[in-house]
Amino acid sequence: MPICSIFKITFTSFYATPCCVQGSAMPFGNTHNALKMKYASSEEYPDLSQHNNHMAKILTPAIYERLRSKQTPSGFTLDDVIQTGIDNPGHPFIIEDRHGGYKPTDKHKTDLNPNNLKGGDDLDPNYVLSSRVRTGRSIRGFCLPPHCSRGERRGVEKMSVEALDSLSGDLKGKYYALKNMTDAEQQQLIDDHFLFDKPVSPLLLASGMARDWPDGRGIWHNDTKTFLVWVNEEDHLRVISMQKGGNMKEVFNRFCTGLTKIETLFKDKGTSFMWNEHLGYVLTCPSNLGTGLRAGVHVKIPNMSKHAKFEEVLKRLRLQKRGTGGVDTAAVGGTFDISNADRLGFSEVELVQMVVDGVKLLVEMEKKLEKRGGEVGEQKTY
Repeated sequence: MPICSIFKITFTSFYATPCCVQGSAMPFGNTHNALKMKYASSEEYPDLSQHNNHMAKILTPAIYERLRSKQTPSGFTLDDVIQTGIDNPGHPFIIEDRHGGYKPTDKHKTDLNPNNLKGGDDLDPNYVLSSRVRTGRSIRGFCLPPHCSRGERRGVEKMSVEALDSLSGDLKGKYYALKNMTDAEQQQLIDDHFLFDKPVSPLLLASGMARDWPDGRGIWHNDTKTFLVWVNEEDHLRVISMQKGGNMKEVFNRFCTGLTKIETLFKDKGTSFMWNEHLGYVLTCPSNLGTGLRAGVHVKIPNMSKHAKFEEVLKRLRLQKRGTGGVDTAAVGGTFDISNADRLGFSEVELVQMVVDGVKLLVEMEKKLEKRGGEVGEQKTY
Protein backbone atom coordinates (compact mmCIF):
# COMPACT_ATOMS: atom_id res chain seq x y z
CA MET A 1 0.00 0.00 0.00
CA PRO A 2 1.40 3.50 -0.85
CA ILE A 3 2.47 5.39 2.25
CA CYS A 4 0.19 8.31 1.40
CA SER A 5 -2.79 5.94 1.50
CA ILE A 6 -1.83 4.68 4.96
CA PHE A 7 -1.68 8.22 6.29
CA LYS A 8 -5.00 9.13 4.68
CA ILE A 9 -6.56 6.12 6.41
CA THR A 10 -5.27 7.41 9.72
CA PHE A 11 -6.54 10.94 9.19
CA THR A 12 -9.76 10.54 7.22
CA SER A 13 -11.12 7.13 8.21
CA PHE A 14 -10.27 7.42 11.89
CA TYR A 15 -10.29 11.09 12.74
CA ALA A 16 -13.06 12.29 10.45
CA THR A 17 -15.81 9.77 11.16
CA PRO A 18 -19.24 11.46 11.26
CA CYS A 19 -19.07 12.53 14.89
CA CYS A 20 -16.69 14.58 17.00
CA VAL A 21 -13.79 12.13 16.75
CA GLN A 22 -10.20 13.21 17.22
CA GLY A 23 -6.84 11.68 17.91
CA SER A 24 -4.34 12.26 20.69
CA ALA A 25 -3.12 15.80 20.13
CA MET A 26 -3.11 19.17 21.82
CA PRO A 27 -6.67 20.57 21.94
CA PHE A 28 -5.53 24.18 21.88
CA GLY A 29 -2.45 24.01 19.69
CA ASN A 30 -4.11 24.69 16.34
CA THR A 31 -7.17 26.81 16.99
CA HIS A 32 -5.48 29.46 14.83
CA ASN A 33 -5.23 27.17 11.82
CA ALA A 34 -6.49 29.86 9.45
CA LEU A 35 -3.63 32.13 10.49
CA LYS A 36 -1.09 29.38 9.95
CA MET A 37 -2.30 28.94 6.40
CA LYS A 38 -0.71 32.32 5.65
CA TYR A 39 2.66 30.60 5.97
CA ALA A 40 4.01 28.28 3.31
CA SER A 41 3.68 24.58 3.94
CA SER A 42 7.46 24.27 4.09
CA GLU A 43 7.55 26.79 6.95
CA GLU A 44 4.95 24.85 8.96
CA TYR A 45 6.23 21.33 8.23
CA PRO A 46 7.65 19.81 11.45
CA ASP A 47 11.30 18.92 11.90
CA LEU A 48 11.28 15.12 11.89
CA SER A 49 15.00 14.60 11.32
CA GLN A 50 15.47 12.91 14.72
CA HIS A 51 12.24 10.89 14.67
CA ASN A 52 11.93 7.14 14.10
CA ASN A 53 8.22 6.54 14.61
CA HIS A 54 5.72 5.46 11.96
CA MET A 55 4.32 8.95 11.55
CA ALA A 56 7.73 10.37 10.65
CA LYS A 57 8.24 7.65 8.03
CA ILE A 58 4.93 8.41 6.35
CA LEU A 59 4.38 12.16 6.75
CA THR A 60 6.13 13.59 3.71
CA PRO A 61 6.14 17.32 2.94
CA ALA A 62 3.79 16.62 0.01
CA ILE A 63 1.24 14.82 2.20
CA TYR A 64 1.47 17.55 4.83
CA GLU A 65 0.83 20.25 2.23
CA ARG A 66 -2.16 18.40 0.79
CA LEU A 67 -3.89 17.67 4.11
CA ARG A 68 -2.96 20.55 6.41
CA SER A 69 -5.96 22.69 5.51
CA LYS A 70 -8.51 19.96 6.25
CA GLN A 71 -10.37 19.76 9.55
CA THR A 72 -13.21 17.91 11.24
CA PRO A 73 -16.52 19.63 12.11
CA SER A 74 -15.13 20.41 15.59
CA GLY A 75 -12.02 22.04 14.15
CA PHE A 76 -9.51 19.20 14.56
CA THR A 77 -6.70 19.45 12.02
CA LEU A 78 -3.81 17.45 10.62
CA ASP A 79 -1.47 19.29 12.98
CA ASP A 80 -3.59 18.11 15.92
CA VAL A 81 -3.39 14.52 14.64
CA ILE A 82 0.40 14.51 14.38
CA GLN A 83 1.31 16.52 17.50
CA THR A 84 1.79 13.55 19.81
CA GLY A 85 4.02 11.89 17.21
CA ILE A 86 6.06 15.08 16.97
CA ASP A 87 6.46 15.41 20.73
CA ASN A 88 7.28 11.69 21.17
CA PRO A 89 9.83 10.78 18.48
CA GLY A 90 9.81 7.04 19.11
CA HIS A 91 6.10 6.27 19.39
CA PRO A 92 4.40 4.21 16.59
CA PHE A 93 1.16 5.78 15.47
CA ILE A 94 -0.22 4.22 12.29
CA ILE A 95 -3.18 1.85 12.22
CA GLU A 96 -2.01 -0.71 9.65
CA ASP A 97 1.44 -1.11 11.22
CA ARG A 98 0.13 -1.18 14.79
CA HIS A 99 -2.53 -3.80 14.11
CA GLY A 100 -0.55 -6.42 12.24
CA GLY A 101 -1.33 -5.43 8.66
CA TYR A 102 -5.05 -4.69 9.11
CA LYS A 103 -6.14 -3.52 5.64
CA PRO A 104 -8.48 -0.66 4.61
CA THR A 105 -10.91 -3.23 3.18
CA ASP A 106 -11.02 -5.40 6.31
CA LYS A 107 -14.17 -5.49 8.43
CA HIS A 108 -13.98 -5.82 12.17
CA LYS A 109 -16.04 -8.46 13.98
CA THR A 110 -17.72 -8.28 17.38
CA ASP A 111 -18.77 -11.16 19.63
CA LEU A 112 -19.94 -10.39 23.16
CA ASN A 113 -21.59 -13.75 23.76
CA PRO A 114 -19.72 -15.28 26.73
CA ASN A 115 -21.19 -18.71 25.95
CA ASN A 116 -18.86 -18.88 22.94
CA LEU A 117 -15.79 -18.94 25.20
CA LYS A 118 -14.38 -22.44 25.68
CA GLY A 119 -13.08 -23.15 29.18
CA GLY A 120 -11.67 -20.26 31.17
CA ASP A 121 -12.96 -21.44 34.53
CA ASP A 122 -10.06 -23.78 35.20
CA LEU A 123 -6.95 -21.57 35.33
CA ASP A 124 -4.87 -22.75 38.29
CA PRO A 125 -5.35 -20.22 41.16
CA ASN A 126 -2.00 -21.26 42.63
CA TYR A 127 -0.42 -19.47 39.67
CA VAL A 128 -3.12 -17.14 38.34
CA LEU A 129 -3.66 -14.57 41.08
CA SER A 130 -6.29 -12.39 39.42
CA SER A 131 -8.22 -12.03 36.16
CA ARG A 132 -9.46 -8.93 34.40
CA VAL A 133 -11.14 -7.85 31.17
CA ARG A 134 -11.48 -4.23 30.14
CA THR A 135 -12.46 -2.12 27.16
CA GLY A 136 -13.26 1.48 26.35
CA ARG A 137 -16.23 3.19 24.80
CA SER A 138 -16.66 6.60 23.20
CA ILE A 139 -20.04 8.33 23.28
CA ARG A 140 -21.14 9.55 19.87
CA GLY A 141 -21.61 13.29 19.64
CA PHE A 142 -18.90 14.21 22.16
CA CYS A 143 -15.30 15.07 21.30
CA LEU A 144 -12.74 12.63 22.64
CA PRO A 145 -10.80 13.53 25.83
CA PRO A 146 -7.78 15.14 24.10
CA HIS A 147 -10.04 17.70 22.38
CA CYS A 148 -13.18 18.01 24.50
CA SER A 149 -14.20 21.17 26.31
CA ARG A 150 -14.96 21.33 30.04
CA GLY A 151 -18.67 21.39 29.26
CA GLU A 152 -18.41 18.30 27.07
CA ARG A 153 -16.41 16.43 29.68
CA ARG A 154 -18.99 17.25 32.34
CA GLY A 155 -21.74 16.28 29.92
CA VAL A 156 -20.14 12.86 29.44
CA GLU A 157 -19.91 12.47 33.21
CA LYS A 158 -23.56 13.45 33.76
CA MET A 159 -24.90 11.15 31.05
CA SER A 160 -22.71 8.25 32.21
CA VAL A 161 -23.72 8.55 35.87
CA GLU A 162 -27.41 8.69 34.95
CA ALA A 163 -27.07 5.54 32.85
CA LEU A 164 -24.97 3.62 35.37
CA ASP A 165 -27.36 4.45 38.19
CA SER A 166 -29.95 2.31 36.37
CA LEU A 167 -27.91 -0.88 36.74
CA SER A 168 -29.35 -3.40 39.18
CA GLY A 169 -28.64 -6.74 40.84
CA ASP A 170 -24.97 -7.72 41.07
CA LEU A 171 -24.08 -4.71 38.91
CA LYS A 172 -25.74 -2.12 41.16
CA GLY A 173 -23.23 0.41 42.44
CA LYS A 174 -22.27 4.01 43.07
CA TYR A 175 -20.29 6.81 41.38
CA TYR A 176 -17.37 8.52 43.10
CA ALA A 177 -16.12 11.80 41.61
CA LEU A 178 -12.36 12.32 41.85
CA LYS A 179 -12.80 15.93 42.93
CA ASN A 180 -14.67 14.78 46.04
CA MET A 181 -12.03 12.24 47.12
CA THR A 182 -9.20 12.91 49.52
CA ASP A 183 -5.65 12.20 48.33
CA ALA A 184 -5.52 9.22 50.68
CA GLU A 185 -8.75 7.76 49.29
CA GLN A 186 -7.52 8.16 45.72
CA GLN A 187 -4.15 6.55 46.46
CA GLN A 188 -5.75 3.58 48.20
CA LEU A 189 -7.97 2.89 45.19
CA ILE A 190 -4.95 3.25 42.88
CA ASP A 191 -2.87 0.86 44.99
CA ASP A 192 -5.73 -1.65 44.92
CA HIS A 193 -5.76 -1.43 41.07
CA PHE A 194 -9.29 -0.01 41.07
CA LEU A 195 -8.60 3.59 40.04
CA PHE A 196 -6.54 5.43 37.43
CA ASP A 197 -3.93 8.02 38.37
CA LYS A 198 -3.36 11.47 36.91
CA PRO A 199 -1.55 11.06 33.57
CA VAL A 200 2.24 11.44 33.73
CA SER A 201 3.17 9.71 30.46
CA PRO A 202 4.67 12.12 27.89
CA LEU A 203 2.25 10.64 25.33
CA LEU A 204 -0.81 11.51 27.42
CA LEU A 205 0.50 14.89 28.51
CA ALA A 206 1.34 15.85 24.92
CA SER A 207 -2.20 14.93 23.95
CA GLY A 208 -3.78 17.28 26.47
CA MET A 209 -5.27 14.38 28.42
CA ALA A 210 -4.57 15.91 31.85
CA ARG A 211 -6.33 19.23 31.26
CA ASP A 212 -8.53 20.47 34.13
CA TRP A 213 -7.66 17.44 36.26
CA PRO A 214 -9.65 16.08 38.12
CA ASP A 215 -12.72 17.93 36.84
CA GLY A 216 -15.33 15.61 35.30
CA ARG A 217 -13.44 12.41 36.15
CA GLY A 218 -14.51 9.62 38.45
CA ILE A 219 -15.06 5.93 39.07
CA TRP A 220 -18.25 3.92 39.29
CA HIS A 221 -18.16 0.44 40.79
CA ASN A 222 -20.55 -2.18 42.08
CA ASP A 223 -20.69 -3.07 45.76
CA THR A 224 -18.18 -5.93 45.44
CA LYS A 225 -15.76 -3.92 43.24
CA THR A 226 -15.82 -6.61 40.57
CA PHE A 227 -17.38 -4.35 37.91
CA LEU A 228 -15.99 -0.85 37.42
CA VAL A 229 -16.39 2.03 34.99
CA TRP A 230 -13.81 4.79 34.73
CA VAL A 231 -15.28 8.05 33.46
CA ASN A 232 -13.20 10.51 31.39
CA GLU A 233 -9.80 8.95 31.84
CA GLU A 234 -8.17 8.20 28.45
CA ASP A 235 -11.59 7.35 26.99
CA HIS A 236 -15.08 8.53 27.80
CA LEU A 237 -15.68 5.17 29.49
CA ARG A 238 -13.41 2.33 30.55
CA VAL A 239 -15.48 -0.73 31.46
CA ILE A 240 -13.71 -3.29 33.67
CA SER A 241 -14.61 -6.68 35.10
CA MET A 242 -12.12 -8.15 37.56
CA GLN A 243 -11.71 -10.53 40.48
CA LYS A 244 -9.16 -12.58 42.38
CA GLY A 245 -8.20 -16.01 41.10
CA GLY A 246 -8.27 -17.67 37.71
CA ASN A 247 -11.94 -17.84 36.77
CA MET A 248 -11.71 -15.85 33.53
CA LYS A 249 -15.03 -17.29 32.33
CA GLU A 250 -16.87 -15.66 35.24
CA VAL A 251 -15.03 -12.38 34.69
CA PHE A 252 -15.83 -12.38 30.97
CA ASN A 253 -19.47 -13.26 31.56
CA ARG A 254 -19.86 -10.30 33.92
CA PHE A 255 -18.02 -8.10 31.45
CA CYS A 256 -20.30 -8.99 28.54
CA THR A 257 -23.47 -8.71 30.60
CA GLY A 258 -22.55 -5.35 32.09
CA LEU A 259 -21.23 -3.85 28.86
CA THR A 260 -24.33 -4.91 26.91
CA LYS A 261 -26.60 -3.40 29.56
CA ILE A 262 -24.64 -0.13 29.56
CA GLU A 263 -24.90 0.15 25.77
CA THR A 264 -28.65 -0.47 25.97
CA LEU A 265 -29.00 2.25 28.63
CA PHE A 266 -27.20 4.75 26.41
CA LYS A 267 -29.37 3.82 23.44
CA ASP A 268 -32.44 4.41 25.63
CA LYS A 269 -31.11 7.95 26.14
CA GLY A 270 -30.97 8.47 22.38
CA THR A 271 -27.24 8.07 21.86
CA SER A 272 -24.78 5.31 21.00
CA PHE A 273 -21.10 4.43 21.06
CA MET A 274 -18.72 5.37 18.23
CA TRP A 275 -18.38 2.39 15.91
CA ASN A 276 -17.98 1.53 12.25
CA GLU A 277 -17.67 -1.76 10.42
CA HIS A 278 -14.03 -1.24 9.44
CA LEU A 279 -12.48 0.09 12.67
CA GLY A 280 -14.93 -1.41 15.16
CA TYR A 281 -15.24 0.66 18.32
CA VAL A 282 -13.41 3.97 17.96
CA LEU A 283 -11.38 4.95 21.01
CA THR A 284 -8.91 7.72 21.77
CA CYS A 285 -5.73 5.78 21.05
CA PRO A 286 -5.36 3.98 17.69
CA SER A 287 -3.82 1.04 19.56
CA ASN A 288 -7.26 0.33 21.03
CA LEU A 289 -9.28 0.41 17.82
CA GLY A 290 -11.55 -2.57 17.21
CA THR A 291 -12.55 -4.28 20.42
CA GLY A 292 -10.52 -2.03 22.71
CA LEU A 293 -10.39 -5.20 24.76
CA ARG A 294 -7.55 -6.20 27.02
CA ALA A 295 -7.98 -9.49 28.86
CA GLY A 296 -5.22 -10.06 31.37
CA VAL A 297 -4.14 -12.12 34.34
CA HIS A 298 -1.54 -11.67 37.04
CA VAL A 299 0.33 -14.95 36.87
CA LYS A 300 3.34 -16.31 38.78
CA ILE A 301 5.83 -17.78 36.31
CA PRO A 302 9.30 -17.09 37.82
CA ASN A 303 10.97 -19.98 36.00
CA MET A 304 9.26 -19.64 32.65
CA SER A 305 9.92 -15.90 32.58
CA LYS A 306 13.68 -16.61 32.73
CA HIS A 307 13.52 -19.18 29.96
CA ALA A 308 15.45 -18.40 26.79
CA LYS A 309 12.33 -18.87 24.68
CA PHE A 310 9.93 -16.84 26.88
CA GLU A 311 9.64 -13.85 24.53
CA GLU A 312 9.26 -16.11 21.50
CA VAL A 313 6.54 -18.16 23.18
CA LEU A 314 4.58 -15.02 24.05
CA LYS A 315 4.85 -13.76 20.49
CA ARG A 316 3.63 -17.05 19.02
CA LEU A 317 0.69 -17.06 21.44
CA ARG A 318 -0.11 -13.42 20.46
CA LEU A 319 0.32 -12.36 24.07
CA GLN A 320 2.21 -9.51 25.70
CA LYS A 321 3.68 -9.00 29.17
CA ARG A 322 4.07 -6.10 31.54
CA GLY A 323 4.67 -5.63 35.24
CA THR A 324 1.72 -5.86 37.60
CA GLY A 325 1.93 -2.09 38.13
CA GLY A 326 0.96 -1.44 34.51
CA VAL A 327 2.73 -0.24 31.38
CA ASP A 328 6.50 0.27 31.72
CA THR A 329 6.68 -1.37 35.14
CA ALA A 330 8.90 -4.30 36.09
CA ALA A 331 7.67 -7.70 37.23
CA VAL A 332 8.05 -8.44 40.93
CA GLY A 333 8.85 -11.95 42.15
CA GLY A 334 8.27 -13.48 38.73
CA THR A 335 4.66 -12.29 38.63
CA PHE A 336 3.61 -10.79 35.30
CA ASP A 337 0.52 -9.21 33.83
CA ILE A 338 -0.07 -11.31 30.69
CA SER A 339 -2.66 -10.15 28.15
CA ASN A 340 -3.68 -10.27 24.49
CA ALA A 341 -1.50 -8.27 22.09
CA ASP A 342 -4.24 -7.69 19.49
CA ARG A 343 -7.29 -5.43 19.58
CA LEU A 344 -8.40 -5.11 15.98
CA GLY A 345 -9.34 -7.90 13.56
CA PHE A 346 -10.38 -10.40 16.22
CA SER A 347 -13.62 -10.62 18.18
CA GLU A 348 -13.83 -10.22 21.94
CA VAL A 349 -14.37 -13.96 22.41
CA GLU A 350 -11.38 -14.80 20.21
CA LEU A 351 -9.08 -12.50 22.16
CA VAL A 352 -10.13 -13.84 25.56
CA GLN A 353 -9.76 -17.38 24.19
CA MET A 354 -6.16 -16.58 23.22
CA VAL A 355 -5.45 -15.46 26.77
CA VAL A 356 -7.15 -18.46 28.38
CA ASP A 357 -5.37 -20.99 26.15
CA GLY A 358 -2.04 -19.18 26.27
CA VAL A 359 -1.96 -18.74 30.04
CA LYS A 360 -2.85 -22.42 30.57
CA LEU A 361 0.14 -23.34 28.42
CA LEU A 362 2.45 -20.95 30.29
CA VAL A 363 1.39 -22.43 33.62
CA GLU A 364 2.00 -25.96 32.31
CA MET A 365 5.47 -24.90 31.20
CA GLU A 366 6.11 -23.33 34.61
CA LYS A 367 5.15 -26.57 36.37
CA LYS A 368 7.48 -28.61 34.14
CA LEU A 369 10.36 -26.26 34.88
CA GLU A 370 9.65 -26.51 38.61
CA LYS A 371 9.96 -30.29 38.43
CA ARG A 372 13.28 -29.91 36.63
CA GLY A 373 14.61 -27.71 39.38
CA GLY A 374 13.99 -24.43 37.63
CA GLU A 375 16.21 -25.00 34.58
CA VAL A 376 16.07 -21.93 32.39
CA GLY A 377 18.21 -22.93 29.46
CA GLU A 378 16.85 -23.71 26.03
CA GLN A 379 14.43 -26.64 26.22
CA LYS A 380 13.78 -28.70 23.10
CA THR A 381 10.40 -29.65 24.57
CA TYR A 382 9.13 -26.17 23.79
